[in-house]
Amino acid sequence: METILEINQLHKTYGALTAVDHISFKIKKGHVYGILGPNGSGKSTTLGMVLNVVNPTSGEYKWFEGSTSNHDALKRIGAIIERPNFYPSMSAIQNLELVCKIKNIDKSKIEEKLAVVDLLNRSHSKFSTYSLGMKQRLAIASALLNDPEILILDEPTNGLDPQGIRQIRDIIQKIASNGTTILLASHLLDEVEKVCTDVIVLRLGKMLYAGPVDEMNRNHGSIFIDASDRKALHSFIENKPYAGTITTHDNGLEVKLYEPVDNAQINKDAFESGIILSKLVHRKQSLEDQFIELTNKN
Repeated sequence: METILEINQLHKTYGALTAVDHISFKIKKGHVYGILGPNGSGKSTTLGMVLNVVNPTSGEYKWFEGSTSNHDALKRIGAIIERPNFYPSMSAIQNLELVCKIKNIDKSKIEEKLAVVDLLNRSHSKFSTYSLGMKQRLAIASALLNDPEILILDEPTNGLDPQGIRQIRDIIQKIASNGTTILLASHLLDEVEKVCTDVIVLRLGKMLYAGPVDEMNRNHGSIFIDASDRKALHSFIENKPYAGTITTHDNGLEVKLYEPVDNAQINKDAFESGIILSKLVHRKQSLEDQFIELTNKN
């Protein structure tokens, strides 16, 4: 699979402050990546460096397997790393025509991109009449004008209401379904979990994890289990290869899973050991649980 972006030991300091601390990861073609971390974790600085607007202190990065210069690589990238900046008195089409002129892009794609972000019916409205969500969608349309191979978004839903967040999420998924690689920075766990296939977790400039969202750690969720003979149940479950930490609650046992296992298999194993289960519920661990667990370990 083609590597779109490779980062190797990228490091950025501002005086005594370390903004990004020797991070390394790869962005592969066709995936949706989330750089996840709280404000101040180094997300925007990382994006600024790979987009050639912030100079790294050390380390390196290369676009498209080093087959092109950074200047030419930027022509194959669409990015929004600041608030949308358009002329208020001009319409969406007029603003995008100006973007095409500045970037020397053919104007023929304007209506197509407005349709992608669901703004075609407001294409002749002045930018000043747009809601915050519409302004953000117009910015995405602008970043798509050159048919980029990768779209980079920095906090794309910041400040939006739930409806606006849902619209941006749907647009990102639509763009990704057409084969465009996406890299978005966000502090919202829910956003990353619902949109991204892969995640890079940053905290205070350090990278804690890079990989698939559903493999962020070895934990495969938990089961909540109970039986009339709880002591026998505890002895039974603690010897199973899939069972991790067991916590006793008033209403049963909570067992973390370190291997995937289905409820039918657990029920069968218990029955064969003479235990009749009165409760068996499998809860997949959320990205929020995984993130908190991961950051607490580091």
